[in-house]
Amino acid sequence: MDSITLAFVCLVGMIALMAIRVPIAIALGLTSFAGIWALKGLDTSLRVVGSTPFEFSASWNLSAIPMFLLMGGIAFRGGLTSSLFDAARLWLARLPGGLAVAANFASAMFAAASGSSVATAAAMGRLAIPEMLRYRYNPALATATVAAAGTLGSMIPPSIAFVIFGWYTETPIGKLLIAGIFPGLLNAALFAAFIITYCVVKPDAAPPPPDRPTLAEKFAILLKVWPIPALILCVIGGIYSGLTTATEAAAFGAFCAMIIAWLRGGLTRQTFKESIVDTLHSGASIFLIAVSAVLLTRFLALAGLPQFMGDMVKEMELGAFGVIFFMVVIYLILGCFLDPIGIMLITLPILLPMWKAAGLDLIWMGVLVVMLLEIGLLTPPVGLNAFVIKSVVGDAVPLSTIFRGLLWFIAVDIVVVILLVAFPQISLYLPSLLE
Repeated sequence: MDSITLAFVCLVGMIALMAIRVPIAIALGLTSFAGIWALKGLDTSLRVVGSTPFEFSASWNLSAIPMFLLMGGIAFRGGLTSSLFDAARLWLARLPGGLAVAANFASAMFAAASGSSVATAAAMGRLAIPEMLRYRYNPALATATVAAAGTLGSMIPPSIAFVIFGWYTETPIGKLLIAGIFPGLLNAALFAAFIITYCVVKPDAAPPPPDRPTLAEKFAILLKVWPIPALILCVIGGIYSGLTTATEAAAFGAFCAMIIAWLRGGLTRQTFKESIVDTLHSGASIFLIAVSAVLLTRFLALAGLPQFMGDMVKEMELGAFGVIFFMVVIYLILGCFLDPIGIMLITLPILLPMWKAAGLDLIWMGVLVVMLLEIGLLTPPVGLNAFVIKSVVGDAVPLSTIFRGLLWFIAVDIVVVILLVAFPQISLYLPSLLE
């Protein structure tokens, strides 16, 4: 068996392992170990497995991941995000579907603090969904809005997905984080436009709340939500001004979150301990998958698959849009079954040489990849955010109802993908100003 055939056999075997519920990190690691063993022998395979974890963990850029996780944990545990939905509700409730629009924008703001789609969906689900159901909102609209808006945590910086993409592809992480601002805001705006349009057409789906807040109440609530804009300014402002790298901005953001939470009385010994534990759990899971993905990359490089894929793109003359179409199809299929970070780390060794052969901008590709990962969080049968929302609402709303509501939001996400492909400057304008 030649090396290219072996590489494809191992990839199929890896997908088969994941299909039978073997954890992604183990499936990646076992496949890579077996592949290197078959190519170079047991001694080489053991040496690679022994050296990879240290070489991976020694990467300075990856220290941004636990820092962003810690910032999000402290912001949530320290109560910095608790008033976001109340503020959005008071200002936006009079719009058609106002509570859903408020949940959408509150989720976008929460995502900017946490960097996690799952955390955003879980936190905002507890706050917003009971309120919408209390006002007799359509359950599909109420639950799907929060599940879909939760995915904005993948795009709006800080974003763990962008950090991992930048590390793997050797693309400036700061530029990637900045590149996610306009696409994230566009996504949130189109979600809001859809909600308003849907509720104009079907007013029974979102009855208006009977209470009308005063102007004094609206401005008073803004005094409670200032920590989140302050955190965003600390992170984005530091990167955009050039005063900090992405890694330094992550550490500074975590430090600012601790100071703000302490000043507001939310940083107790217990909340700090819980934030650290959350960071360790999430970070360990991400790093374990990433170490296994590095092993896969080394196996595929030894097998010559990256060079093979690059040559194939040139010979078939797929062109830039042919490669993008291939990428979109792969991500939409895998997104129905696999974890988003796992999908990215599995596919990057194959797609990166294809992007380079087609001359595609890696920052643009990073934004498209993260956007496609967002869709994967919503698509059945394994739409992770849908299951997060189901765990929040319990038996009050069936899972099938949540997925039915998400179909509209997936359609909006696909429109965003089309816009990002058609107009690359949506992703590339802000990073170009950093040069």
